[in-house]
Amino acid sequence: MRDLYKREIDYMRISITDRCNLRCGYCMPCGVEWIPMEQILTYEEIAAVCKEAAKLGICKIKITGGEPLVRKGCPALVRMIKSVPGIDQVTLTTNGVVLREFAEELKEAGVDGINVSLDTLDKIKFEKITGFDRLQDVLDGIEKALAAGIRVKINTVLMPGINETAWKDMVLLAEKKPLDIRFIEMMPIGSGNGIASVSNRDVLRELENIYGELEIDNEVHGNGPAVYHRIPGFTGGVGFISAIHGKFCAGCNRIRMTAKGEIKPCLCYGESISIRDVLRQQGEQSADEDITEKIRKILEEAVLRKPKAHCFEERREITEMKKMAQIGG
Repeated sequence: MRDLYKREIDYMRISITDRCNLRCGYCMPCGVEWIPMEQILTYEEIAAVCKEAAKLGICKIKITGGEPLVRKGCPALVRMIKSVPGIDQVTLTTNGVVLREFAEELKEAGVDGINVSLDTLDKIKFEKITGFDRLQDVLDGIEKALAAGIRVKINTVLMPGINETAWKDMVLLAEKKPLDIRFIEMMPIGSGNGIASVSNRDVLRELENIYGELEIDNEVHGNGPAVYHRIPGFTGGVGFISAIHGKFCAGCNRIRMTAKGEIKPCLCYGESISIRDVLRQQGEQSADEDITEKIRKILEEAVLRKPKAHCFEERREITEMKKMAQIGG
């Protein structure tokens, strides 16, 4: 399905929980109130939305959170969505803390790729950023996923005065391992709105000071807006998602669904359309056909409401006030 600006929308990010086992300040700082479980969509409701989304041309699903692996049965949901006709790809974003326990099960369920959020390889800085001493668990989880044959990407957010030079170590993970490192500029949503962004342009310049001029890698690495470069001799690639210094809205191909069943046309704005009430009409007076049609209409409406661009560079115009964990990464 195309939006009003002729962009093909074929990708949906679905949060399945707002819970997390870490406390990264820019995503889920301490003190955030959790959504009552009865307000969170069931796996059956999520699968029902995916079924109707597929009929509209959405063929790629990303499962996010919070931390999706803290919700019981996450691999089963992967299997459910993978079985939906028209869904070609199901991937997952995780902090990696319990990935070691689930990697093989996710592979068996059919997961097509895993993104691991990891902002530093320094043990002390990791605990400062996340609130927990779990770096080794994350590294073990990455190794387990690679051993299971899962495509892995590492997402790193650089923050001034905290981990702004972490790129030096992070990029080396891609030297010998078949994974991609992606540097994501801080998105000014929730607590991230008060944190300065490290420019990816500066990171690329520093990398080129070390490795020489890097050519753009035009190979398809995923569904998102990352621009990839290849460092000579490296096994994996290096990607940049530059929301602030490299606006990519012209190629945006996604909508989002929060754990509460709110369909978001754009991360930047607070506007959303609830789909949960329609889903829970099942068993009431409405016929099943009426419900599925209503689900499709809500998804269509969300696509048609997509704005031309975000306004991250003008923070006063941002209207989304929720924390990232409440929206979905």
